[in-house]
Amino acid sequence: MLNYTTYTHNTSTEWVTFVHGAGGSSSIWFKQIRSFKSQFNVLILDLRGHGKSKSIGFKDAFKSKYTFDSITNDIVEVIDHLNIKKSHFIGISLGTILIRNLAENHPNKVKSMIMGGAIMKLNLRSQVLMKLGVIFKSLVPYMLLYKFFAFVIMPRKNHKKSRLLFVNEAKKLYQKEFIRWFMLTSEINPLLRFFRAKDIKIPTLYVMGEQDHLFLPSIRNVVSKHIKSSLFVIKQCGHVVNVEQPEIFNKKTINFIKELA
Repeated sequence: MLNYTTYTHNTSTEWVTFVHGAGGSSSIWFKQIRSFKSQFNVLILDLRGHGKSKSIGFKDAFKSKYTFDSITNDIVEVIDHLNIKKSHFIGISLGTILIRNLAENHPNKVKSMIMGGAIMKLNLRSQVLMKLGVIFKSLVPYMLLYKFFAFVIMPRKNHKKSRLLFVNEAKKLYQKEFIRWFMLTSEINPLLRFFRAKDIKIPTLYVMGEQDHLFLPSIRNVVSKHIKSSLFVIKQCGHVVNVEQPEIFNKKTINFIKELA
């Protein structure tokens, strides 16, 4: 089972589950925990191969292929173990894809989705980067690839803190672990195409930075077509909105959950 931590509230019955992105860990939510645990029950977890789930992910890699469904099922296993019937989910970057996949496969477990730095479409530049990564993944040290991708996604000076946070967390991965996660890109395009086409009709808040040049345009398009989706754009902010602008992120997302509770 994945490594996880819970913070239980004395009176609230609402659960909020945080899902980090590829190369990160549950530590990226350190600016959210205090605010959220004062209002709700909180679950944070490390995805397979990340954080303190490293040894678990490495061992299980020999038993099953890494797919979005198998990684999503890791999250469901923790939720079921804790007997959480229904939760609000907050994700960042690739974590938003996992949350959307969980909502597709287990809609009864999802009360709402908050998608920070959401990925719903890879533009031409993103797809070229992914193809280059597939070509060079076994030839180039994975940290060079990761640093390059991090810089392309978060290029500005004010993105540096977020960029360094993810790079430092990625250093804890094994080369083979990085490759296993990177190979998920082979199934990402058809999955995202399906998500864009299907309105799942679960309350969804997209929180995007106005400087998230790779992913913001497609999110605007998705929100215009999905009736229970809304978009909040944070000024002077890049991809990792919860780290760059935590106060704005926390206030907006907590209010969103409270309105649904």
